[in-house]
Amino acid sequence: MKIELAKSYGFCYGVKRAIDIAEEHPNSATFGPIIHNQDEIDRLKKDYNVDLVDSVDKALEHDTLIIRTHGITKERLKTLKKDSKKVINATCPYVTTPQQIVEKMSKDGYTIVIFGDKNHPEIEGVASYSVDKERTFIVLDESELVGLPLGVKVALVAQTTRKPQKYQEIAASLVVRVAELRVFNTICNATFENQDATDELAKKVDVMVVIGGKNSSNTKQLHSICKSKLEDCYHIENERELKKEWFKDKKHCGVTAGASTPDWIISSVVEKIKELSSS
Repeated sequence: MKIELAKSYGFCYGVKRAIDIAEEHPNSATFGPIIHNQDEIDRLKKDYNVDLVDSVDKALEHDTLIIRTHGITKERLKTLKKDSKKVINATCPYVTTPQQIVEKMSKDGYTIVIFGDKNHPEIEGVASYSVDKERTFIVLDESELVGLPLGVKVALVAQTTRKPQKYQEIAASLVVRVAELRVFNTICNATFENQDATDELAKKVDVMVVIGGKNSSNTKQLHSICKSKLEDCYHIENERELKKEWFKDKKHCGVTAGASTPDWIISSVVEKIKELSSS
């Protein structure tokens, strides 16, 4: 069986930057999972004694604190910077951008519409930068715009890992509803490239394996793209989840990975697929 990797996959700039920061600061702690990949978090704990905390009280017990790639709320960041001994902000620059846009545009009197998952830490952080919470709305579909008190001026931003096509649909729905619409392209370039490469590969294989955290938004988007192209598509976190029957009678296996998936996990998955398909 032929195994083919997507042309673009795996670690993005923001994730690599955050991992480098964690490795440069052993014995520190991250506020929330630094990335959505438990195996990599475990490696940082084992090799660098980088702990994980999820509350302000626990965070303040550490001398050095690293802010996760997805960012945190403006209020929490302010508290931590005020009371912690040392705070290193590893928020991805692509996430910092929509934070800044939301803050500026809300100050300028625009209603804020955010395309994304309201329960995702990135979106919780981005929304917190609005100066008018009652005029800040988070949607996943254009149907959710119906009945919202949008006003006459709207600024639209997107979660960095969402599908561009869906973002375009929401923008198109808004443009006929309001007098002024400002649309900001806040979807990460790496997301575009990984999604396009995954789409291209899924069209020519008969089985696809998508590697990444089960709670990783960008990995779930990659899996969704694959499922729209072929039935035999599997989302795994590591090689231990692979099953021999997935590859029975298959001739061509595609492999892609989310932005929080390190190369060492991808290599382990590829080697295990070779083993399973040849035994």
